[in-house]
Amino acid sequence: MRGARIFMTGGTGFVGCWLLESLRYAEMRQPLDIEVTVLTRNADAFAAKAPHLASFHTFTFITGDVRDFTLKSAGFTHLIHAATDASADLNENNPLKMFDTVLTGTRTALNFAVENKIPRVLYLSSGAIYGQQPWEMERVPETWSGAPDCTNARNAYAEGKRAAEMLCAIYRTQFGLSITTARIFALLGPYISLDIHFAAGNFIRDAMAGKPVIVNGNGMPVRSYMYAGDLTTWLWHLLARGEDGAAYNVGSDEGISIRDLARVVSGTVGNGEFIVRGALEKGWNPGRYVPETKRAATELGLVKAVSLEDAIRRTAMWNGWKQ
Repeated sequence: MRGARIFMTGGTGFVGCWLLESLRYAEMRQPLDIEVTVLTRNADAFAAKAPHLASFHTFTFITGDVRDFTLKSAGFTHLIHAATDASADLNENNPLKMFDTVLTGTRTALNFAVENKIPRVLYLSSGAIYGQQPWEMERVPETWSGAPDCTNARNAYAEGKRAAEMLCAIYRTQFGLSITTARIFALLGPYISLDIHFAAGNFIRDAMAGKPVIVNGNGMPVRSYMYAGDLTTWLWHLLARGEDGAAYNVGSDEGISIRDLARVVSGTVGNGEFIVRGALEKGWNPGRYVPETKRAATELGLVKAVSLEDAIRRTAMWNGWKQ
């Protein structure tokens, strides 16, 4: 990767920020001569949010929409396509825009890679492409052929990501692009919003405020959480060494129920109090979203280094919590 010239879409979102943070840290320790050009919807807003990244000497930010951007060739060696608005509100209220942003944005990015002869592409997809994970399936592998329900518009994000993976396969076959896909599951770490639809962030917010952690449902759904520092390690390895044409699950393979997550968060950064408002229901699939990560471990030697408790602690400290 030394001397790489990277073009990144979506570089100012949660994942993009972490990729830039990790690269800045590495560059400050030992110059790597890696330059990154970042496409963002609002460069000024990002400069206000993260001035240390916006002003870093090897990063360049350009304002544009991933669906129709234009940019002169700059000898790019790598493309990271990370642009996706994972907003639950957008998915609920404007599923057409959500689907169009995912699919058209991916096609525009891949066209850019073809036109500029970029030899290596990393596409950031989502574990949502598998649809509803069967309750009896403890971890979902990359080989599972499940899919979202395409008759439900609420699956616009998931189905868009799935269709975008097909675009990647087509561009790889038809135009010879070298593409690796990262199917990302739930994450935790600094920059995660504490006020939108992510349960872990909401729990941390309430625990930090000394309030009981509230679970509005029955707490049975099972999730897993990867710390963003581990995420960046995995993604850089996938960009550099991931198999061409392969998809890798990226996330923690250690599942935890939302009920137990509330208990752990409250016990780690709060007063230990949590309340589950919903009743337990038998014979109903409450939802499981946990990846199998054997492919990343076997092929690339990737492991999860940060525990859930440490991830919670670090996220809270970044948001002002004092241990």
